[in-house]
Formats: sequence, structure tokens, C-alpha cells
Amino acid sequence: MGKENPAEKALNLIRGRLCDPTFVFRPLSVSSDSNYSKLKFIVSTSITEGCNNSILLLGPRGSGKAAVLDLVIGDLLEEYPDSVSVIRLNGLLHSDDNCAFKEIARQLCMEHHLLFSKMASFDENSQFIIAMLRECGLAHKTVIFVLDEFDMFAQGKQRLLYSLLDAMQSVTSQAVVVGISSRLDADQLLEKRVRSRFSHRKILFLPPSREEFDSLLEHLLSLPSDSSFPSGYVSQFNEKIKSIISDTRFKNMLKTFFNANSTVNSLLKYMLSLDVRFRAVSLMNLESGLLSLENFKAALSSLQRQPKLEAVKDCSIVELYLLVCMRRLEVKEQSSYNFISVMKEYKTIHDSFQTSDYYAQNVCLRAFEHLKERAVICYAENRGQFQTGEYRPMKLLISASELHQGMRSHACCPAMLLKLLDH
Repeated sequence: MGKENPAEKALNLIRGRLCDPTFVFRPLSVSSDSNYSKLKFIVSTSITEGCNNSILLLGPRGSGKAAVLDLVIGDLLEEYPDSVSVIRLNGLLHSDDNCAFKEIARQLCMEHHLLFSKMASFDENSQFIIAMLRECGLAHKTVIFVLDEFDMFAQGKQRLLYSLLDAMQSVTSQAVVVGISSRLDADQLLEKRVRSRFSHRKILFLPPSREEFDSLLEHLLSLPSDSSFPSGYVSQFNEKIKSIISDTRFKNMLKTFFNANSTVNSLLKYMLSLDVRFRAVSLMNLESGLLSLENFKAALSSLQRQPKLEAVKDCSIVELYLLVCMRRLEVKEQSSYNFISVMKEYKTIHDSFQTSDYYAQNVCLRAFEHLKERAVICYAENRGQFQTGEYRPMKLLISASELHQGMRSHACCPAMLLKLLDH
């Protein structure tokens, strides 16, 4: 077999990096003030000092909560291989108390090579877990409970949370409960008895700054100098990456992209997607062996093909008027509105600007129904389904930025409507 092309080798290396959360988030763990450092300090303190802790990791989906936690746990398992046991639950799968206790018992049995009974009752599993926590504590072994989708466990009677946190009040137990949630008010969902046992530690995951994004891109895309790549190719490739990142056009593209979603996860989808639609990295020219600005531009164009955006671009003028009226009602903080409210806003616009675009109510109603059929708007609630469509509360299914972008791309959108949308 022939020698592997350096360009193909570089492409495979970068693809592998983008699919490895440990590699992706490693640069964000360097700072002593990073979320990685804060989380590792809390969990490692529990291990070394034999104390109990509970903590919440909060932030939008794709911001790296689970990835950073996995990074911390991986490092702690290397440092303290015989002193850490990890139990993982997901609120989407285990929010039922009986199911959750059974899953914890199963994982504890697997971890400690014990026989697990599928027929054990809720009380038997509960007693077994408390006994195992006591035994682990006496053996100076910390049990880390990872509760993903934490807010789902905060529904109902919260027996799982109460039982775990109550068991951690014992001096013989040694455990850490780490909750992960995209709801920033997750701790406010806790009952009083659960909240009183919770340590109220929270780490907030915010979208990275522009400087951190630039650093992250260079980390992901640059080739290592101490590798089997030809040295001349490595320096040429890395110089090209630095040139792209510092290019004003590239920065403007990133700004456009992150206006919609500024999480690390969205960046990875931009760089490489695992579905049939290739992204920036997969578009690399294998002949030149280098990434180009055009690769990122093509990837951005592909990602921006959104059905609702395309629907706005194909709307009639009367439909655009209705969408702008609905958006203006939302800006006015009118939480509930219907077709009649929208028509009043439409008449206000017409009277204020004396526009020539004035349509009869029956025409507007047909346009209203057409927007609903195309899933640009929908009924706000299922109640009132026996009311006529004009009186049922409605809501937009498209964001302000998507509406603005779609109208700007529209072939015949009146300039006045864009001004109304801006104000």
C-alpha cells in the first residue's frame, strides 16, 4: 500500500479531535479560574478530606457541562484509581424513583462485583444503597453521583434526591452529587426538605468569549509539530490556519454564525458534521492540503438553510405584514394575541404610514391560515380549540433574527416593514 497523503492524514486527525470532547475542552481547563478547576477542586476535596458535597452545573445545552465533568472525572480516576466510584443517571430515563433506585443498585453491584437482583423492592434497593454508601465511606472511597437532566429529578416527590442527600448527612458516608441542567433555576425547583440538605454550590457555564473561540479554533485545527507530518507541510498548514482566524471576513462569518448559537457544541457542528452534509473541515481541498476561507463560507451557507427562514423568503406581502404585526405585539410584551389583535395592529400601521398595501380582512385571514400551515406561526395553546380561528391565541415560531434575515432576503419586501421591525 502507498504512503498516506499528508492532507488525508491531517483531515482524519482533525476529524478525530472534533469528535473527542476531552481534546476539545482541554484548553478551557488551563486557567485556575476555569469551571474545570472549580469543579475539580470541589470533587477532589471530597476525595482527599472525606467530606460530602453537592453541586449543580448550569448552562445552555452544548456549553460543555457534561464534557468538563467527564474531563474532571477522568483525571480523578487516574489520580485516585481506588478511591472513586461513579454512578450515572439521566432524568429522561430514570426520573421515576423506583427506576432510579434500581439503576443505582445495579451500577453499585457492577462496580463492586456483587450479584444484582432484578426482583428487589424499592425499600430493599434503598437500604442496599445506604449500606453501600456506609461501606464505601469506611473504605475511604468516594461515590460520585452524576444526575444529568437534574430538573427532571426535581419533579414529583423528589424521593431520590432526598434519600441521597439525607444519606450524605451521615459521618460514615463519602459521596458527591453533581447535577447537570440547562435550567438556570433548577435549584429553585427543590422542595424545602431537599433544599436544606443541598450545599447550594453552582457553577455557571457561559458561552466562550471571542478570544477563547479563536484560541479553541487554533487548538482544534493546528497540526502538532512533533508528529510524523513533513515539517514544511505542518508550518504551511498552521500558518494558513492563523491567517484564516485573523481574517476580518472570517471574523464576520463567525459573528453571523454565533448570533444564533454561541455554544462550543455549535462550533463543532460548524467545523464538522457527522451526517451527509459536510462542513468546513470535510470540504478541505486534498490537492492543496490546506483549509481555506471558502471552506468556512460554504459550511456557513449550508448551516443557514433553515426551513422557517426559507418560508419567510417565500411569503407574500400580506403575510409579511402579519408577521411584523405579531412581532411588534411581542415586543410590546403582549403575551397573548389573536388574529383580531393582529388586525388592529395592522390597521394602526396603515393609518400611521398611509400605505398603499391594505388588504381586506378575509384576505388577511387566508394569509394567516397559510402561515399556520407552513409552521411559521401556531396556536399558543390547545385550550379554546372549539373557538373560531380568529379568536384563538397565536404565537410566532420564528425568532426575531430569522424574521429579519428572511425579510432582508425577500425579493419584494417593502423597506418600511424592515424599519418597523428594527424599531
